[in-house]
Amino acid sequence: MVDSTTDVRPSTLESSLNNNIQALLKETGGQNAFQKGMLRWSLQRKLEADPSCSVSLIRLLVKELKKRQEMIQKTQSFTHVIPVLHMLYSVVIKSGVMIPTSLFQTVYDRLMKLLILPSPYSTVAHSTMRSIKMEMTTPGSLYLRTVTAEQNLRKEHHALQEKVFVLADPAVFSAPLEAAVRAHLEASNFLKDAPTMERNVLQRVLQTGLGINCQSSRLAQALEALEEPMVEKHFQEVILAVEKSLKQGAEGRANYLNKLQHIYRDILSASKEDGPRLDPGSVRSTAMPFPGINFLLWREEEDLWNLLANFACSNSASVDEEEKDKRDSVQSRDSGIVRDRNDCDDAVTSPVRNHAPAISRRNGYKNSSLADKLSLVMKKMEACPGSSPLLDENRGHHTARVVVLGDNRVLGRLSRAYHSIRKRESKHLILTNKLNIRLYYIPVTDGDPSLSSTGSPCQDGGTLSLSSLLGRVDPCYNNNINSLGAAISKLTGKQANKSESPVQNHYLLDTLCYYLRCGTQPVNVPLYSVKITRSSSEGQSVVEEMFVSHLEADIPEFRHLKEKLSKRTSVWPKKPTKVLGAVISVSYTKISLSRRQVVDGEATMIYGVAVTSEPAALTSGVNRLDVMFDSLNPVYNSTIKTQSITIRTLEHRTLSVCLDKDSCRTYTDVQRLDITPCLDPGCDIGSRRSLVPIVDFSKYLDKALSLPIQTFTGVTV
Repeated sequence: MVDSTTDVRPSTLESSLNNNIQALLKETGGQNAFQKGMLRWSLQRKLEADPSCSVSLIRLLVKELKKRQEMIQKTQSFTHVIPVLHMLYSVVIKSGVMIPTSLFQTVYDRLMKLLILPSPYSTVAHSTMRSIKMEMTTPGSLYLRTVTAEQNLRKEHHALQEKVFVLADPAVFSAPLEAAVRAHLEASNFLKDAPTMERNVLQRVLQTGLGINCQSSRLAQALEALEEPMVEKHFQEVILAVEKSLKQGAEGRANYLNKLQHIYRDILSASKEDGPRLDPGSVRSTAMPFPGINFLLWREEEDLWNLLANFACSNSASVDEEEKDKRDSVQSRDSGIVRDRNDCDDAVTSPVRNHAPAISRRNGYKNSSLADKLSLVMKKMEACPGSSPLLDENRGHHTARVVVLGDNRVLGRLSRAYHSIRKRESKHLILTNKLNIRLYYIPVTDGDPSLSSTGSPCQDGGTLSLSSLLGRVDPCYNNNINSLGAAISKLTGKQANKSESPVQNHYLLDTLCYYLRCGTQPVNVPLYSVKITRSSSEGQSVVEEMFVSHLEADIPEFRHLKEKLSKRTSVWPKKPTKVLGAVISVSYTKISLSRRQVVDGEATMIYGVAVTSEPAALTSGVNRLDVMFDSLNPVYNSTIKTQSITIRTLEHRTLSVCLDKDSCRTYTDVQRLDITPCLDPGCDIGSRRSLVPIVDFSKYLDKALSLPIQTFTGVTV
């Protein structure tokens, strides 16, 4: 089989494509994310309108990679490496034409030279290289695997499935905004019947693999005339051929192309004479379809667990025999009083309502096996920067992609839900052995979108501070996702504009799909536990809470003094009032090499404390808290950096505490705050009742729990 090559494209086309690439890379270095993301989208639309330009675009991207590598040796600037890699991956998976093997080999050799770069650049280069190798040995495999997983097509030989859950914060999404976003996202469910999708996959794989030996218009006509059972039969044959070729590697390429040729002839010969006739120049659309998206308002934290558990259990039939045997062995450890419910029953029913069982056991529960606990530790290791998510996703688990829309408040809710999931899984594995959970965040504010730019997060009250953080870590996230959040906030006005074209309506979906498919590098945002001690008429009560971005505390009785003094233009009075003494005491661990130096002291004339999380991605490799003390006298304002701190009030005063800028999470009458890094429940693999010595290698891991938000770049160096 000889690869087909497209004719030499006019220089004007290559010049236009090169201008698009340079403009996109120039945009990546910008600071203001408002109105960004359109250049990448325009280039994507151009590729979909003319797939034949993909060969020229790949050549230009390879040249750009070479140029960037030469610049790295001189300037040590890595900014544009990952955007080019993501563009390259997108072009290959969307091309729809046969890419010459010689060009694939050139791309592969260039990517090999990028493996010497530091993480995450080498990690993204390695993932892209694996994808290029797959497509080089088995043309059409990337498209087939992606579409069959995203569309949940039932397969005999490739059972991986994906599901996308988009959870919007009701505090941000008004009824008109919810309706507008829902209308845009529901476009992804258009023409989702399985036979149509299977015909599209067959068309795409055959014309990609066979090149000029495939008459696209004739194939489209034959597929349209083919009855559904035959479509399903050939679809399964193509999947089997792809999986077999991927296992054999380069040695299986010839057999794979021969099998595609055989399937192609069978389809043409099986088409009926009286089938529907298409225009000779028409070709079935094989553009990447949108994945099925489930959109809902996230009102209760429990909703996330229920969605994931239902997804895991709905695919329980595809669990292999080894996992079934393991599950049965766990269930067989019951005492015999009453048979344990299966995993799916536990997952779906018990977290929602506390039904009283007919027969119960006091203090009886099943301890997690050592293998289960090790699974949780392995999940944490895979979430570390530099790991390859593709390796994990191809290991036999389904993938749940959870996208949250909102400001810092929705991330606070996501943090508590994620901690709850880890805690449940540490007791009984339900999701870990069935699902890969990927978390995505799109910032949306109910304020003015123009004020939500990452260049000025404080103008929006700091409610989008985490999106600002992610934008500083990842320029691609800043350009595509922060700008998308600003566009979503404006959808209400566009909904009333009936002149908006259907193509413009796809900007939200196209950008979301780009994020889902290329956002493979997590930024681990640390979580912090807060032990809140409150005073009440019955004595002290303790509340266990957590936050991800902010904790704000103030003394209510000093608020009027703050407002009064803020209006004064004169200098601080020489005779301070008697309430301006020490009102809180502070004890914190100073950040040092030993991490043992404890500082105790009292804060003078303080009316408020603001605690802000600073992840290691923005510091010198250490997660820390920036604690700012606001004084009635600006002379006494101070800031400390620590990882844990205890704040106590003096003279019977109390604090009012707000977490993650969420007014619904405000606590009053607070006497003491103990803030420490939140521990991951899944890292405790010790067993007090184990008779076999256990090597607790989890002690070599960071036991602090982090929220892994998917980005394009991850942690930069």
